[in-house]
Amino acid sequence: MLSRLRSLDPWITFLTFGLCAFGLAVLLSASGPVAMQRTGNSLYYVRQQFLFGMLPGTILFFVCGLIDYRRWRAWALPAFIVSIVLLCMVYVPGLGVKYGGSRSWVRIGGFQFQPSELVKLTFLIYVSAWLAERKGKAAHDTRTGLIPFLAAVSAVMILLVFQPDTGSMVVIVGMALLLYFISGAPLMWFVGLCGAGFALIALLIKVSPYRAARFMTFLHPELDPQGIGYHINQALLAIGSGGLFGLGFGNSRQKFLYLPEVESDSITAVMGEELGFVVMAGVIIAFGLIIGRCLMIARDSRDRFGTYLASGVAAWIGLEVLLNIGSMTGLMPMTGVTLPFISHGGTAMAILLGALGMVAGIPRTNERYRG
Repeated sequence: MLSRLRSLDPWITFLTFGLCAFGLAVLLSASGPVAMQRTGNSLYYVRQQFLFGMLPGTILFFVCGLIDYRRWRAWALPAFIVSIVLLCMVYVPGLGVKYGGSRSWVRIGGFQFQPSELVKLTFLIYVSAWLAERKGKAAHDTRTGLIPFLAAVSAVMILLVFQPDTGSMVVIVGMALLLYFISGAPLMWFVGLCGAGFALIALLIKVSPYRAARFMTFLHPELDPQGIGYHINQALLAIGSGGLFGLGFGNSRQKFLYLPEVESDSITAVMGEELGFVVMAGVIIAFGLIIGRCLMIARDSRDRFGTYLASGVAAWIGLEVLLNIGSMTGLMPMTGVTLPFISHGGTAMAILLGALGMVAGIPRTNERYRG
């Protein structure tokens, strides 16, 4: 068993759990004041992250890594059905939980989770298997390829739009489109689908006053600094005050109930304030190395399913990092997307660890597979 564990890709294993440990430390510092205010326990979010994120995620990482990744291909259709069922559960009275203006959580007994995080993995398995089965031209034929692909993506997208969970929608749809392009789809199709996606986002902004206000804040962050622009202004203030080397671990001022959501998407701003640009650059490099390693495994995979699976996980991480850091630095509109392994979110951490475990196990399987 120990030799099998050692056969998992060492780069992904080391970098992933290094980021997880670093994330727990950052969360410990960033969430203390807000955790004390809300629960009376400054360690509340760190404890939740460890018990419901890192601990089950570590188990999933090694279990998924030791399972032959090709077995997941047989579960492609059930994975898609599960994706739709999970997204529908948030609308069921007594199951769906609403926070703020979003109905994105499900509570069953005393257990609560975010279905969209699991859908990122189940839908990735479905799309990877679907593309692998069609092998080139069949996947890009309008009738047998493009229309079924768009139908599946649209079903997931519509359910996320009505939650609303724009951030998860962008990650899931973006991941699927990138895989379709990697599979060899004509460049003009990819450009057209991306254009249609941007048009949809523009329509959502136009019909939703809240999204429109967020977009205007992105264009003009100086507008309404005490209202809709408060979040981004406080984030920029935190990052700017950190400079190159930060104010020192634990010395953030913005985390003392000035900056909203310090335990989730705004943790990037607190990290920049306390640890500075140099450490933030190091974190970005670590994510880049994980993404690069996933792409190398995708390139070397001996079958299409492994290629799409590893590429999809790379796109998943890349999109989340881009959306989170981009929104916290004012380069992109606020989306509410969290930073992988660092922001609080047990479901997100556990599922992503499981997905990376699958990728880490691909080289080990390929050593035995010559077909």
